Amino acid sequence: MTQPYRSAEIRQAFIEFFQSKQHTHVPSASLIPHNDPTLLFTNAGMNQFKDCFLGIDKRDYTRAVTAQKCVRAGGKHNDLDNVGYTARHHTFFEMLGNFSFGDYFKKDAIAYAWEFLTSKDWLGLDPNRLYVTVYETDDEAYDHWHKDIGLPAERIIRIGDNKGAPYASDNFWAMGDTGPCGPCSEVFFDHGEEVEGGLPGTPEEDGDRYIEVWNCVFMQFNRQKDGTMEPLPAPSVDTGMGLERISAIIQGVHSNYEIDTFVYLIEAAAKILGIENQGQASLKVIADHIRAVSFLIADGVTPSNEGRGYVLRRIIRRAVRHGNKLGAETSFFHQMVTPLVKEMGDAYPQLVELQSKIEETIEKEETQFAKTLAQGLRLLSTELDALNEGDVLSGEAAFKLYDTYGFPADLTADIAREHGIRIDEEGFEVHMEAQRQRARDAGKFDVDYSSVISTESPTEFLGYEQMQDDETTVIGVYHEGNSVSQLNEGEEGVLVLDRTPFYAEGGGQAGEIGEIRTQTGVFSVQDTKKSGQTIIHHGIVNVGQIEQQQIAEAQVFSSIRAASARNHSATHLLHAALRQVLGEGVQQKGSLVTSDVLRFDFSHDSPVSREQLNRIERIVNEQIQANEPARIEHMNIDEAMKKGAMALFGEKYGDTVRVLSMGTHQYKDGVDIPFSIELCGGLHVHRTGDIGFFKITTESGIAAGIRRIEALTGMGALKYVQQGDEQLSQLAGQLKAKRPEIAERVQSLSDKQRELEKELERLNQKLASSQASSLVNEVQTIAGHQAVIASVSGIDGKGIRPLIDDLKSKLPDTIIVLVGEKSEQLALAASVSKSLSKQVKAGDIIRYLAQELGGKGGGKPEYAQGGAPASDKLPNVLQTLPNWLEAQLTNS
Repeated sequence: MTQPYRSAEIRQAFIEFFQSKQHTHVPSASLIPHNDPTLLFTNAGMNQFKDCFLGIDKRDYTRAVTAQKCVRAGGKHNDLDNVGYTARHHTFFEMLGNFSFGDYFKKDAIAYAWEFLTSKDWLGLDPNRLYVTVYETDDEAYDHWHKDIGLPAERIIRIGDNKGAPYASDNFWAMGDTGPCGPCSEVFFDHGEEVEGGLPGTPEEDGDRYIEVWNCVFMQFNRQKDGTMEPLPAPSVDTGMGLERISAIIQGVHSNYEIDTFVYLIEAAAKILGIENQGQASLKVIADHIRAVSFLIADGVTPSNEGRGYVLRRIIRRAVRHGNKLGAETSFFHQMVTPLVKEMGDAYPQLVELQSKIEETIEKEETQFAKTLAQGLRLLSTELDALNEGDVLSGEAAFKLYDTYGFPADLTADIAREHGIRIDEEGFEVHMEAQRQRARDAGKFDVDYSSVISTESPTEFLGYEQMQDDETTVIGVYHEGNSVSQLNEGEEGVLVLDRTPFYAEGGGQAGEIGEIRTQTGVFSVQDTKKSGQTIIHHGIVNVGQIEQQQIAEAQVFSSIRAASARNHSATHLLHAALRQVLGEGVQQKGSLVTSDVLRFDFSHDSPVSREQLNRIERIVNEQIQANEPARIEHMNIDEAMKKGAMALFGEKYGDTVRVLSMGTHQYKDGVDIPFSIELCGGLHVHRTGDIGFFKITTESGIAAGIRRIEALTGMGALKYVQQGDEQLSQLAGQLKAKRPEIAERVQSLSDKQRELEKELERLNQKLASSQASSLVNEVQTIAGHQAVIASVSGIDGKGIRPLIDDLKSKLPDTIIVLVGEKSEQLALAASVSKSLSKQVKAGDIIRYLAQELGGKGGGKPEYAQGGAPASDKLPNVLQTLPNWLEAQLTNS
């Protein structure tokens, strides 16, 4: 094949190479890790295969190749603050990886890496410019590189525990403090002696001469919390090669931001901002962040104040702030989606399909941040006014700006510095650490890999027939992942029973809750999961203590089970109704069933219309009213498929399967076909009428070609309808209209508001025109040039531009500086004729005013705009502006 050059070509070549080596191409997983609470975002290619390495999951392939979307901008793996200022840090990147699950090991992994990197049929790198590292004691890997590949000994570097603890090494890879790990072997590219930097393992290794391009991780162990290394069931291989890094090498550049993808995005950012690309770090930040933001939104993340949504919000705001530093006066970041789609849409079609949604989400967040920024600036101005030059702004005040207003700490520091005031950074960090501790205490993403618990015999599940068992036995007690003899009052842990009525999370249905009682204690079950064939009960001892081998009573909370069963059965009826209304192409892509809500993800290329949703609701409720029995059968998998049973997304089935049939029946070609027939191991109602009532609450898109419906059943659905009914009644009262007239009345009010807004705009324009006539008489001479400097009341940022234009038509060769005052806000605007713009620039005038008035702004040499909060300083600032202008004009 032709040697790849562009990033997209390198990605495709990698996939094709490993397909030629009998690897199955597995699509990139979502950036939201599936069933992995240990991760905030997918941050490595191996994330979706973690259970394969642990031996818990078996796939129908033992070799895989991926191009995985990754984000490192939160949690332990966080590169956010370095992005834009180094050559290789990103929030979003693509990791090319090949994997072996108990198939090939070190010898073949090394051979494949070398062939792809050096073969003239593939990347064709010069073998003499490649160096490798191995873990100090990994003689096997060393021998493969030296004897099989023929790499000279001087280009193979052994690196031991160079990070201060056993197995803490650059060449011993671990996903976290616990979990799959093993020695690794890295390949480095030598950029040449003209570039500073030394070999890996030397004091000069941080230079840019030797750059890591490939990492072969040899998964051999599962590290326990106490540091014990348990051998994995089958040694495996996890390799990774960053697409951006290898593209830089192939394209002959030293920085990832100089590769084709980033060059295109950086130029697009400069064009959108109306500036020249001079290698500004802020342009790199914007180009990087649009990738992370767009892919996160495409995978279903929305800006919020916690978890993943907070990280997304922080990335957007960081990009916006860097745009502001480059002179952006209005929202701009959402405009970067179009060039991103053009650059990466072919490889990731979801960007194309969700472009409008991504743009709308970003623009909404930009608008909100503009308001937040204004609020934060007012608060900061108040704090700074109470201080004198040389004073210290308290860490508490800086943290309040950050925590309450989303005001970046470095922006606070920049503004304070302009006033000769510094921030109490230690105090700020104390508040930040307290916040981090609260997050850690919540345990949101802190699950120990070594807590994967199993016993020699599988747990017997009784839950299909009963919700209580009075004579089960506690055969396992675990605390912090370790087996213990007992759990004491107040301790959290895990219990394993020889048999249990508790349903373990699976098939989209949440694990059940309830109580386990023994003669000595009461254990509150807060979640139930499955590890292999073992059912494990997570919870806390509320009373006394629970000991190994005690006889116990296990009781599921009946009301919670009944509600979950209603929601689970409703998802089956919903699935069938969707296929009836939208077509047989609809397939389930995921679900979540709890006692409170049901969520159903399905394949469909366009939003579901209101008319279609109404039909779906009606069909499901017709099946509920029919009150047909739900029938469970066990049969051969082939027989179930012949009967038309549908397999659920993400589930694995044995030869004998559990088949659930629900709803009314029809006869087709002599075969009895129920409304819904699916393979399912979950808990369900006895009759469809037990569901009571079904109501759809939301329908939305979550990824390319994937839609999501959320709904309620039973009393929850009734409460939702009643709340809506109450809101309509209140609205009718406020509008003094009958309920059927509400929509018409609201439309009428909306039309009237638009008319009033247009009339207000016309009046503002007239006001501006009249004020322009009077301002002509306020011309003054500064350094031999005409200038108008004035404040005008009742004019905002939107109205000040027409006023400037009107004055320019009357005074064509004049410096015009106007400050509009309206609604506690100042609108700053400056116009400089082309002939004078080389001596003094409009953007510099606005930046000067913004600095003096505690605002922001900038623009082009001939016209610029900005804003600031209302300030008593304004008269004095305008009075001193002529002196500043004279200095600029005289010294230029």
